[in-house]
Amino acid sequence: MLYWLMKYVLLGPLLRLLWPTKVVGLENVPASGGAILAGNHIAVADSFFMPLYVKRKVTFPAKQEYFTEKGIKGRLKKWFFLGVGQFPIDRSGGSAAQAALDTAIRLVRAGHLLGIYPEGTRSPDGRLYKGKTGVARIALESGGVVVPVVVIGTDKVNPIGSKMWWPRRLEVRFGKPLDFSRYEGLSGDRFVERSITDEIMYALMELSGQEYVDIYAARAKELAEAEAGGVRPAVPAQVSSGREASRLPETKAG
Repeated sequence: MLYWLMKYVLLGPLLRLLWPTKVVGLENVPASGGAILAGNHIAVADSFFMPLYVKRKVTFPAKQEYFTEKGIKGRLKKWFFLGVGQFPIDRSGGSAAQAALDTAIRLVRAGHLLGIYPEGTRSPDGRLYKGKTGVARIALESGGVVVPVVVIGTDKVNPIGSKMWWPRRLEVRFGKPLDFSRYEGLSGDRFVERSITDEIMYALMELSGQEYVDIYAARAKELAEAEAGGVRPAVPAQVSSGREASRLPETKAG
């Protein structure tokens, strides 16, 4: 109930008014049944604008810290994030990571729309980074199709480090659903899961026009911090969007 109240009464109308958004390909989102909306992630605002234009409820995993802060502010944050369709995940690894995957799989199997960012964290510089294979595991074990979706312009609305949201025109693009049923029964095969993940990332690159970088976004942040500290690490090869980007490197799941 709170989700729909936020979407159509408390928050949604204001977002639509202040940030006019062009929406392309909305018909690619299944009208019913479990599915995964796999998106690029350039700003916190992505999780507000993409679900705004989807008729069905979209549920996102969100870092546990959003739900565990103490005091009145913490309770308000928890209320808000639950209200906009997010559920907490522990990103510490091991059994916690598996529990998060199990929750996501269960949601899709139950017929829900799951929103997920395969990069695992926001892009540090607006480029598209290597996807984590959790999205492939969810698709394989739930049987849900994957709909690639990109939000363009939110990095200008809500720049990294800024608490202000600035008026900008945005665009949300939904791509054709990707069906991975041909890999049925191969969940756990790291090469299959990497292949699926790379196919999803390629679709996101094509939709967004972002430059692709074949390292994880979290690693890119570590490299940037090291360089800022006076260390000059080796820069990985990059693949730009366009024809040459079809040659995404074949890598093992990490």
